[in-house]
Amino acid sequence: MLVDFGVADEFSRAFDERPQAQHERPGLVNTTVEQQVREYYDHAGPAYHALMGQFWHHGDLAAERAGLSPEEAAKALARKQIDAAGLRPGGTGLDFGSGVGGTAVYTAKISGANVVGISNNEWLSAQARAYAAEQGMSERAAFLTVGDEDYKTLVAWPAGSLDMVSFYESVCHLPEKAAFFTAAFRVLKPGACLVGVDWIRRPFGEHLTEEQIAPFIGPVEQVISIPRLGTLDEYREMMSAAGFVVEAAEDLYPDVECWGSTPPDDGQGWGEYAGEQNTVIHDGKRVLDAARAAGVFSVARWVARKPG
Repeated sequence: MLVDFGVADEFSRAFDERPQAQHERPGLVNTTVEQQVREYYDHAGPAYHALMGQFWHHGDLAAERAGLSPEEAAKALARKQIDAAGLRPGGTGLDFGSGVGGTAVYTAKISGANVVGISNNEWLSAQARAYAAEQGMSERAAFLTVGDEDYKTLVAWPAGSLDMVSFYESVCHLPEKAAFFTAAFRVLKPGACLVGVDWIRRPFGEHLTEEQIAPFIGPVEQVISIPRLGTLDEYREMMSAAGFVVEAAEDLYPDVECWGSTPPDDGQGWGEYAGEQNTVIHDGKRVLDAARAAGVFSVARWVARKPG
């Protein structure tokens, strides 16, 4: 499949003209970013579930190159994060933006810990609960629907109560990312870890300046309800400012285009998806393909520890 770079230009013009505090897709005018993300997953959630199953995040690059399935590659990356956090039987982890529950249930299963997944979309939480029950993990993997802005405080959890906080390609949707990192620091026990995987923007090839990157990243932000994609270093700096000691911060696709399990041949069938609001799903595929092909889109991981 040829990448339609003209789509990136079209959406980039719309991106440049939008108000900074709000998005303007039809039906979502004058909403907060957080509300728009919740509403976005009303239709994107079923699409992602149909096309990707229970595991929605990118996988370990070495596992992908070894020919493992997208699910097995995603599990390999999750294991790397769980091992880095040192989550153990009897501990408690919080998975932020847990989607339909695949990684949270897997985390509970291989660590022996209890894991609570949170989302601001009840459809996602309901699918995650059903999956936990199907896997026989309901006693150790629970899923809660929280308020649109609860990520800023995580007030439901006492200070110093958790053994791990994780996120997998979810913080990118937050307009106030630094507030989430501060909240995660508060709820973690001394010596415990925040571990995360997320989408980032980066300079690559001939696209080195923000002006050169924006025509590709802007459309991704606009279509997929992302207020602003951060960089590897911006995340590290926000974690450090919250009080964490950052032990790992790495681009998972260094020096190569980041395609992951969604190569341009569209083996997963994004282009043929015929569900509700399918044009948004099709547009998302096209603008992501353009950003991936330009090299300015990537995925990174972090491990950040609260001092003991």
